[in-house]
This record gives sequence, structure tokens and C-alpha cells, in this order.
Amino acid sequence: MAQEVLRMDNITKIYDNGFVANKNITFWLNKGEILALVGENGAGKTTLMKVLFGLESPQSGSVYINGEHVKIENTLDAIDKGIGMVHQHFMLLPSLTVAENVALGIEPMKKGLFDFNKAVKMTQEVADKYRFNIDPLSKVEDLSVGQMQKVEIMKVLIRGAKIIIMDEPTAVLTPQETDELFEQLLLLKEGGHSIIFISHKLEEVKRICSRVTVLRHGYCLGSYELENMNESDISRLMVGRDVVLKIDKEDPKPEEVVVKIKNLVKINETGKKVIDGISFDIRKGEVVGIAGVEGNGQSELSDVLCGMDTFSSGEVKINNQDIAGKTVHEIRKMGLAYIPEDRMRHGCAPDLSIKDNIISDRFFLPEYRKGLFIKHKYIDQLVDQYIKDFEIACDDKNQPVRMLSGGNIQKVVVAREFTSGSNFILANQPTRGIDVGAAEMIRKTIVKKSRTEGTATLLISADLNEVLECSDRLLVMRKGKVVAAFPKANEVSEDELGEYMLGIKTMTAKEMENVL
Repeated sequence: MAQEVLRMDNITKIYDNGFVANKNITFWLNKGEILALVGENGAGKTTLMKVLFGLESPQSGSVYINGEHVKIENTLDAIDKGIGMVHQHFMLLPSLTVAENVALGIEPMKKGLFDFNKAVKMTQEVADKYRFNIDPLSKVEDLSVGQMQKVEIMKVLIRGAKIIIMDEPTAVLTPQETDELFEQLLLLKEGGHSIIFISHKLEEVKRICSRVTVLRHGYCLGSYELENMNESDISRLMVGRDVVLKIDKEDPKPEEVVVKIKNLVKINETGKKVIDGISFDIRKGEVVGIAGVEGNGQSELSDVLCGMDTFSSGEVKINNQDIAGKTVHEIRKMGLAYIPEDRMRHGCAPDLSIKDNIISDRFFLPEYRKGLFIKHKYIDQLVDQYIKDFEIACDDKNQPVRMLSGGNIQKVVVAREFTSGSNFILANQPTRGIDVGAAEMIRKTIVKKSRTEGTATLLISADLNEVLECSDRLLVMRKGKVVAAFPKANEVSEDELGEYMLGIKTMTAKEMENVL
């Protein structure tokens, strides 16, 4: 019989603005179990885990560990009770060593000073015990993303965690790194650790978890054995309807070049070439995807193309117009629509309404004005239609964007950019951190616009399934260079893509010349 190590009983969390994040949620975790926690954005997963880890206080409900009622008022309480959390965005100091990062907060001392040798010994012991192949003396900045994640896991293990929360742990990993992570999680499971696995990647949920708990709109729909469920069953529970996990698309019919990038170089403030001689075209009617481990020049390329950063040499033209020295606004007028990587910092004005966010850059256009006056009725009708078309779940168009879930904020950004009339879409991580229902809509729209409206699209994504499903041509970036180029993305496997992302394989310039 399974031994219950954690129970959260009738948890209710209501925020000051009246938003009910969790409503009478009950769920449990067994010893030596990997349990999936899934749901749409805004379903209540993050809030529930914040309650468990002491980052939020619920209005009502109880937490039991090994059958004993416990009070968790802060993260120190959670850690003391054997709970650890591995965050999606790593909380490491790059300039420090692995040992220094692992020991941070529990530093061993000797004569009032930090005992570095003891920290190294502690780190090596936990690495040996749990079979982590990591040098405690390595600088974190020199590690791969997969190795950084192992350091994060070591941090919670060295503090005695028996219950581990993993928030989107594979979001930035290659298939090979994901395989390594899953081997590690299974070893932890065999050793009696219990893991809560939060993910939108349902194929991985099926692969690594034995049971799934589904949240929707702040309620718990139930916990289900995964043995007799498929991905479609899970997604149907999450969003309340059937979700198409595969995109059927016609072959592209590329026409004239819309974007031309030639010998592009970007040297950052430390003198490092973060973009190193990139050249490729994007044509009307096609989606060009860029895959790669994060931190290999993709973000810098995006910043250059949208005008948020300058480049050192080379040439970029959008609709035959050179972008060198141009502002973001000037580049947008050339035909750019931009979905940024960070929707809250660069994609929206959180305190403004949905309406203002969608229409903010169009008030000056003749279509939206009658003489000196703004056509408010026309704008209201238009925004209401966009809310319907892009399936934005909200009270109404006047609701502040900050009140929406992450997925619905992203839909507001997408609605604005996809209806801008631009013929070049730069989509940087367009479905990051959003649920399968919202991701389905965005991916379908990207493909549809290329086929029906002839938009040229550059899709930058760490989600390999996304770039393989949506892209026509597919490029791989590593260390600021394009190291692989595939003429047909749907003929490439995730494993093959991962080999180029990790540098195991590299194509020659001659192999790529007809694809770029």
C-alpha cells in the first residue's frame, strides 16, 4: 500500500483583488512517487506550490507531512519540513563555483570565515551520493543548462529535501539533457524521494509520472492514474475541450525575400561575439525556425532585428530597407510585428486595459479617427472581435492586463501583433510558460498567417516540438553561429536536433548553402 508523505487539504487562496486562485483544493503525494501537476495558465498550480513552499499564505486549508499537521509560514519552514523547490528560472550566481552556489545560505564556517574546502567536500559528497557528474570547482557560468539544473537539484538535496517541487524542469533542455534528468529523477524516486512535476509537455508527463493531478480555474478536477490515459485525455481535462497537438499544414510556397540577414556580427560589452557572421533569408509565405540551447545568440539576434540593440557589422534588410541605426518604432513601420521573449517587460503595459494594449500604436492611423476625434465605437467593436477571435479569457476589454493569467496576457500581445498588418513576424518564445490550449491557438495562427496572408515569420523557440511542428525551414544556433540548416523541419527528429544543439554534430557551410 502506498505511503502518503504529503497531503494538502481544502486549500483556498484568495488574493487581495478578489481573485480566487485556489478553491478547496485537496491533493496528495506518495513516497517514491513522481506526480504530475497540470492545468492551464491561471489554473492555480503556481499558487498551490507557493503555499506549499511558504511563499503564500492560504485563507483556509491544512498541510500534512507524513500524517502530521504542519504550519508552513515561510520558505525556511518548508525547507525545515523537507520540502525543496527547483525553479524554472535558475537561481544561481554565474561567477561563483558549483560548491559556493550549493553552500549559499548554509555556508560552513571556520574561525569566522567561509570554509571553502568544507563546501567543496559537502558538494562532492552529495554529487557522489546521487550520481551527479559535476566538478564542485567548476564556475557555474561555464556549465551547460543541463548541468546548471543539476546544481539546482543538489542545492535542495543538500538541505535534506524529501519532497521536491520541479517547475517546468525541461523547458530549456535538449532531448539528451531531458533523458539525463529523467534518469536522475528515477534514481531519486527509487531512493524514496517524492517529486511534484509541473509541466505543459504532456508527452513527458506520460513518460516520467505515474499519476496526474489536474487543476482548472482554481479547482482540482481530480487525480488520475496515467497508465490508461493518453496526451489527448490529459489536455481535454485541462482545458475542457479537445486540443489538437499536431499541426497539419500545407507545403509552403515561398515567394520574394522579405528579410535578408548578411554576415551579421554582434560583439557585446565584454568583447564576446554573441552573433558570429550569420546569414540567411526569410521569404514571403514561410516560417523559418531557430532552435538552440538558450544563451547561444538567439536573444541577441531577436534584439537586433527589432531594434532594441545595435549590431557591430553586417547587414539586415526588411522589405529592402536597411535597419541600421533605426529605432524600434521605425523598424515596426518597415513591416515588423514583434512577440517578445518577456511579455511583461517588453510586450505589454500591465496597468493598462486590454483595449489600450491592443490599440495603443494605432490611435494615430486614419482608420481609427474621424478628423480630430477617435472612433471609440469602432475601436470597441474591433477589440471585442479580437478578444473573441484570439480566445482571451477576461471580464471585458477594459480589464487591466495584469489581472489576466500568463497565457491570456500572451494572447493580448499576439492579438495586437497578428492584426497589425505587418508582413514580417518575429516570434521569440511565443508559447513559453503557457498552457496547451493557448499554445495550440498561437501555433495554428503562426502557420495560418504564413499560408493565407503570406507573412514571413522567424520563430525562435526552446520548445523543440514547437519549432518542428510550425517551421518550414529550420536553423540551429550554437555559440552565435548557425551550425545546421534543414530544408524541411518536419523531417528532422528531436534527437538529431539535440545533437547539433549540443555541438555533437555540425554542418559545413557547403551543406547549408542551399538552405540559407
